[in-house]
Amino acid sequence: MSLNGKIRRDPETPVSGKHDRIAVDGKAVEPQSKIYLMMNKPRGVVTTASDEKGRETVYGVLNGCSAGRTFDQEESPPWVAPIGRLDKASEGLLLLTNDSEWGARIARPETHLDKTYHVQVGAVADEKFIQSLVRGVKAKDGEVLRAKDARRLRAGQKNCWLELVLNEGKNRQIRRMMEAMRVEVLRLVRVAIGPLQLGDLPQGEHRPLTQDEKRMLDQAGRGAS
Repeated sequence: MSLNGKIRRDPETPVSGKHDRIAVDGKAVEPQSKIYLMMNKPRGVVTTASDEKGRETVYGVLNGCSAGRTFDQEESPPWVAPIGRLDKASEGLLLLTNDSEWGARIARPETHLDKTYHVQVGAVADEKFIQSLVRGVKAKDGEVLRAKDARRLRAGQKNCWLELVLNEGKNRQIRRMMEAMRVEVLRLVRVAIGPLQLGDLPQGEHRPLTQDEKRMLDQAGRGAS
């Protein structure tokens, strides 16, 4: 390794990524650019780097990727990781980044960043049902789970769509709530994280966050903490 044109053999030599020039085998080491992606995760895809059961992962959804690499064609493309999870049967908005500090800040429960879901259930929910979701329901394990907000979007004869807003970040929260209410979840789609909307991004597609979208998430995270 060379540091500012001089050979350095001590791996603990202090360096500044902003001011020092670092090269390995004569090739300059450039700071890794930050990547912030949003994906419309399809149903049936898991949010892990690999799966012991051979199921498709979100990395298989990224165009031209393999083993968790991003979609670009760089010689050594950077790794991106999902922020939080959507279970295999769930779909919708998923964030991925190689900025681990930012991802941890967005995902941490203390941030209480609202997450909005559209949920199709196998029942026609009345006002009493909806109010129960907000007041709280006791899951099978005894934990009380509640939505920050809930409303009915539309209804058919045997099922309906609900909009639920969560800010607690508990594992499989909506499915556990519906299980406690003895109602089947037919579809579960995350449509927003804080102010960031899934919008018309097609299922299975992804795109970089705009600067404004990244800024909005940062501000929402700081305001909710």
